[in-house]
Amino acid sequence: MASMQASMGLQRLWHRLASRLLDRWLAFRLVEPEPFQLDATLPTLYVIARPALTDEIAIDRLSRDLDLPDAGQWHQLGHASLPGCFALPRLRGSRGAIQGQHSAHLQHLLDALEADATLDAQLVPVSVFWSRAPGKDFGFWKMLAADDWAWSGRLRRLLSVIVNGRHLEAHFGEPIRLRPLIDDPEVTLTQRKVARVLRVHFRRIRARVLGPDISHHRTLMRGVVDSRPVREAIQEAVAADRSTPARERRRAERYAREIASNMSYPVMRFLYELLKRLWNRLYEGVDVHGLDAVKAIAGERTLIYVPCHRSHIDYLLLSYVLYREGLMPPHIAAGRNLDMPVIGALLRRGGAFFLRRSFKDNRLYAAVFNEYLHRLIARGHPVEYFIEGGRSRTGRMLSPRPGMLAMTLRSFARDAIRDVAFVPVHVGYERVLESNSYLRELRGGQKKKESPLDLLRVLKHLREPHGRVTVSVGEPRSLADFLNETVPGWQDDPVAARPEWLHRAVPLLGKTLARRINDAASLNAVSLVAMTLLATPHHTIESDLLAHHIGLLVRLQRNLPGSRHCQLPAGEPADWIEHVASLGFVTRQPQALGELVTARPEQATLLTWYRNNVLHLFMHLGLVAFAFRNNAAFTLDDLDALLSPAWPLLANELYFAPPADPRERLSATLSVLTEEGLLQATDNGWRRQPGHLESSEHLRLLGQPVQPTLERAYLLLASLLRYPSGELTQQALEEHSRQLAERLTLLSGLNAPEFFDKRLFSGMLETLEQQGWLRVENERLFYDDSLRQTQMRSRALFDPELRHRLVRLTRQ
Repeated sequence: MASMQASMGLQRLWHRLASRLLDRWLAFRLVEPEPFQLDATLPTLYVIARPALTDEIAIDRLSRDLDLPDAGQWHQLGHASLPGCFALPRLRGSRGAIQGQHSAHLQHLLDALEADATLDAQLVPVSVFWSRAPGKDFGFWKMLAADDWAWSGRLRRLLSVIVNGRHLEAHFGEPIRLRPLIDDPEVTLTQRKVARVLRVHFRRIRARVLGPDISHHRTLMRGVVDSRPVREAIQEAVAADRSTPARERRRAERYAREIASNMSYPVMRFLYELLKRLWNRLYEGVDVHGLDAVKAIAGERTLIYVPCHRSHIDYLLLSYVLYREGLMPPHIAAGRNLDMPVIGALLRRGGAFFLRRSFKDNRLYAAVFNEYLHRLIARGHPVEYFIEGGRSRTGRMLSPRPGMLAMTLRSFARDAIRDVAFVPVHVGYERVLESNSYLRELRGGQKKKESPLDLLRVLKHLREPHGRVTVSVGEPRSLADFLNETVPGWQDDPVAARPEWLHRAVPLLGKTLARRINDAASLNAVSLVAMTLLATPHHTIESDLLAHHIGLLVRLQRNLPGSRHCQLPAGEPADWIEHVASLGFVTRQPQALGELVTARPEQATLLTWYRNNVLHLFMHLGLVAFAFRNNAAFTLDDLDALLSPAWPLLANELYFAPPADPRERLSATLSVLTEEGLLQATDNGWRRQPGHLESSEHLRLLGQPVQPTLERAYLLLASLLRYPSGELTQQALEEHSRQLAERLTLLSGLNAPEFFDKRLFSGMLETLEQQGWLRVENERLFYDDSLRQTQMRSRALFDPELRHRLVRLTRQ
């Protein structure tokens, strides 16, 4: 006993000396969750994954910094004297047998609680990461990085303390209160069982932060080329091209090198520090919302991040945010056009893997790429790709492309042991870096091919203000749950033969993810001003009216949001206007009767991009406001009958979920507009306010953004109904409608190429077919009289002048 006490005394002395040496050096970059709540009435014992004095010292320092129960305190529980922080023992394997699971401290704690029913304690698992470690092929410098999947020795930990001591991460687990478990007659609590629960927690956190081991790049490449699908593709290429197996294998290896990323922790660390300085210079701040739901599943499922694509820096920004928030950055699918000298190599080591724009005619390339993606997903590596394909030049969500989604579904069906979760992400910019190129393209200019010089062109804008950027994470979608709900029995179909369910599941999954991305959209000062200013006839408005209206928009979203995850800006409307003016989007003009805010033609064109980012959030309000714009009063029944056909058209074009109960949503919208004074409730329904009141102008501004979609729908239906049922083909109608829309923009003096985008008319016809208004037989369009009646009824939405112009246009 005396020797044991002497040993404990020496241990405490050594701990105090080491703490004094390290205390001022250690600094935490990230602590989760924060703030952390513990039951202050119970003894608190912190548990770490394996014995490490440096981890114990770090937790001791952290507990004092956060005003938590002191990790350096010893607790007397019965006859047991226990440290405030102890480790689970290392696991050692011998011929397949796991040894060393016994924890003396944990056993003494459980024995003390068993012996005295009045005692209780709580265990808090804590994971400490000394920055992020490099891959194993990085030479001597790998010792200077902190944690990877191989536990570090004493020398490597000493070097980690020196190099990474000021970049620590700590992740707290949920406290485990022991007394309720001991008193539960259905639970047989042993130290082995508690240790197993703790180890599962530590493995999950480690997988979340470090991801799977990325150090075996060459092994992964060889596995791809040696896989059965690639070997079969090689044999097919040999037969088709009269080549040799060796030559086709070399071609497959070349494709694998062209595609694969070579993620490196040192490069990720370098990029993190570089991007942190870039964002601090470029933006006033990066706001992040919704990552808690991702952290809860990161260690259990393979994560597929599907952000909207608005800028070249989307993927850099998301990787930076994930690294900063303690999550493993993903492997990113990037276009081959970005594999440029210097830049491509840096992106590849930061996690980018490259794909060609199209490879449907290259069977061998497709096999290599599919196998590479499958191995990433099957091994649990987080992956990121853009379902839109390219960047949105209009600010709207583009139609999802099927390629990567189909490959992901096939990979999952091939090996569905580990679930996959899609993580939708919306990135909201107050000023995007590509403003000048988008302005040119919004005016009808051709898209330019990216080159290394583009980076230099962007760098010259770093000193210009760009406001804030918001990264909003939507609700993750389990792929297993999605398939079980939409295509029951999907496991029964042979994957190699391209299962029939794939053709139904891919478009539906794309639409689901696009809606979830939009559901996470955030409002900012620029989008609010754009929504208002572009609704005015000459893009000019009184400053006080603008302030009142953007304040109204925020209140409406707060009381009846367009999405569940919509983030609203902080501050006051006057500050928002000043901020937008400082970013160069509007001009403030003093005038004797009051200040005016105006947008010059190039400013107005660019503002359409920012308005389109959030247009879907206001459709439920705008559609009702537009109906009252040309009609003095409605009953609920009449308004519901008039607007019901429009919901699916708007929802499919702008990718938002239509209301489950349109009538209930309509009633709630009327109530909110009435509370804000925009409508007046009567005994027989609702009536708009008199035209001389400001509320009448607010109603007009609110309804204006809906008009372009309704105009396109009217042009499409009027063109179709000019011909007998079954006479027009879909292609002919789409092209004719596009030409009419283009003519309308020219006659109206508008510069809006997006208005006559042929894909919008294709989407409308698809929606009409899904809703039963049309049917397609032998590529021809058939309809009945109900469609004509609906089109006639919709004329009530438009004012007489616009209706006359649309009718005259469709007769040409």
